[in-house]
Amino acid sequence: MSAASCLLSEDQFLCCICLDVFTDPVSTPCGHNFCKNCINEHWNSNDQYLCPLCKKVFYTKPELHINTFISEMVSQFRQEAQQKASSSSSEQQAAKPGEVPCDACTGTKLKALKSCLVCLTSYCETHLEPHLTVSRLKRHQLMDPVENLEDRMCKKHDKPLELFCKTDQTCVCMLCSVIDHKTHDVVPLKQEYEGKKAELGKTEAEIQKMIQKRRLKIKKITHSVDLNKEAADREKARGVQVFTALKESVERSLNELIETIEEKQRTTEKQAEDFIKELEQEISELKKRSSEVEKLSHSEDHLHLLQNFPSLKAAPPTKDWTEVSVRPSSYEGTVVKAVAQLEETLSKQKKKLVKAEAQLKKVQQYAVDVTLDPDTAHPQLILSKNKKQVNHGDVKKNLPDNRKRFSYCVSVLGKQSFSSGRFYFEVQVKEKTDWTLGVARRSINRKGNIKLSPQDGVWTIWLRNRNEYSANSGPAVRVSLKSEPQKVGVFVDYEKGLVSFYDVDAVALIYSFTGCSFTEKLYPFFSPCNNDGGKNSAPLIICPTSAVFTDPCKTQ
Repeated sequence: MSAASCLLSEDQFLCCICLDVFTDPVSTPCGHNFCKNCINEHWNSNDQYLCPLCKKVFYTKPELHINTFISEMVSQFRQEAQQKASSSSSEQQAAKPGEVPCDACTGTKLKALKSCLVCLTSYCETHLEPHLTVSRLKRHQLMDPVENLEDRMCKKHDKPLELFCKTDQTCVCMLCSVIDHKTHDVVPLKQEYEGKKAELGKTEAEIQKMIQKRRLKIKKITHSVDLNKEAADREKARGVQVFTALKESVERSLNELIETIEEKQRTTEKQAEDFIKELEQEISELKKRSSEVEKLSHSEDHLHLLQNFPSLKAAPPTKDWTEVSVRPSSYEGTVVKAVAQLEETLSKQKKKLVKAEAQLKKVQQYAVDVTLDPDTAHPQLILSKNKKQVNHGDVKKNLPDNRKRFSYCVSVLGKQSFSSGRFYFEVQVKEKTDWTLGVARRSINRKGNIKLSPQDGVWTIWLRNRNEYSANSGPAVRVSLKSEPQKVGVFVDYEKGLVSFYDVDAVALIYSFTGCSFTEKLYPFFSPCNNDGGKNSAPLIICPTSAVFTDPCKTQ
């Protein structure tokens, strides 16, 4: 029995009425088998007793008995199917929240693989097998598992919604297409699906394009915000510097005013003190003479009085104090005069600042896009991907020692060269303790020690030890700055032989090389100097200026 059952398929145990495995199988006189309830309901709903398979008509309702043989076979088949399902279910996953469960599972609901639009049932791998092997079930329409299969049936005709009415833009069943939508443009659901899917593909592509545009816009806006912040910080730094200078000027003018007033006060008091001292001296002399006169007037010695009378008869000589007076100093107009002088000083500083701003804006009009040339970089230098940053690394990289590369000094040149006209670029030197910036001619020595002087084809300024600024004019010239530059601008006028360096934030000229003689191509020159144990690890950064277009989407 067991061996024979292995040759049987589920197709042999299906009732042709319910299309499921027999339940209480019975045999008709014509030899066909059905579920007892299925054949009884079929006969009760019809006017005659007709076999659903061979169409044989019975004039009286046949007496039906359970087919024990088939019943045993079905029982055996169910048991084997249950064991197979149990074994398969251990390998399959139980349906998780949000997943469609198998409608045929009795215990743990397994995850459904397909839904049948004819049976209106979802099946797991095990329970789906009849639809893949039984010839009658193969004709059923399967789809990816979905819930609420009843929503896919026509409410009016209880048939699958397998057509699409393009006229009414609605899903319909086969009966709808020949009754209610007879004159309409009706196409198979799959055909309309493919068309709508293609449209959705175009919509998705357009949406993705819109997303990309907006992401790019976000990057541009963010870049603008960053530039705005830099400009705001730069302007705040300038404001602090300018108003600090103004404050110092006002305080200096106030001190000068107070000193002027106090000097006048001291002069008046000194004059009064001298007069009082002189008067007190005369008073002392007069008191002395008064004492002598009084003593002589009381003398009874006739001879003594007569002998001393000539020298005591008159008052001692004194100054005529009639016209002498101490007049208070005039302070009127002192404050007004001081304010006028302050206004003149501020006006000069304003003109100086405006002139400096105009000069910086003028040279910034010649801004160029400068990038670093990796072929010239010393092996210990680290360049960013966009060739805009350079800093010193502790490890010497194994690079080809070409004729362009600096092998001794930790330097790098710009990729761009200039042999005429004017050009300008800016470099951030923030948080660095040592750096060197400028321009160099093409024939600069790259394999040995570099003499930083115009005579050797290098026009640079540098910072050493955090606060020592010098122009390397051969010999070096110390440069005194009111503040530490955070960003340095470099301007070259090739024909005029001019190389100027600017403190961009302070809008101030740092130093200018004049009367230079250029006969070769000039290259921007950068040296971040040694790392110094991490103290000088910050990079030199070539900054964009307003005159140069920069792509905000590029990464460093």
